[in-house]
Amino acid sequence: MTLEINGIDDLKRYIGKHLGYSEWHKVTQAQINQFADATEDHQWIHVDPDAAKAGPFGTTIAHGYLLLSLIPKLLPEILVVNQVGVALNYGANRIRFPAPVPANSNIRLGATITEVEEFQGGIQLTVETTIESENSSKPSLVAQLLYRYYI
Repeated sequence: MTLEINGIDDLKRYIGKHLGYSEWHKVTQAQINQFADATEDHQWIHVDPDAAKAGPFGTTIAHGYLLLSLIPKLLPEILVVNQVGVALNYGANRIRFPAPVPANSNIRLGATITEVEEFQGGIQLTVETTIESENSSKPSLVAQLLYRYYI
């Protein structure tokens, strides 16, 4: 269920609160291959299922940056901010990839607002995000991301 937040004052009420999770989404080998083509990162651990069988994970795995790039798709399933102007990705304070995501695994995103700062013309939102893989006890991605909303 998507949380709809209406404006800056409403955002501030959610500082420190976990906002929930996205739906589960499958990361397919085809998607991994498309990402490899787009980034020209064709390392065998991502795109060669036969070679990856003998590798450390027994199968191909998703690129860490593929997981990071899925956040704009997954975050709106958790959080929508209304009554603000344009929203921009502003950056990241910290990104880690603690565990791999094997091809054809299901992932979901969790999010917590950790800070809301006003600046001239808008607000900056800091969101702690975590991508979980369905069959892993460790998160696959932990990232503290920054978004700017211009009013």
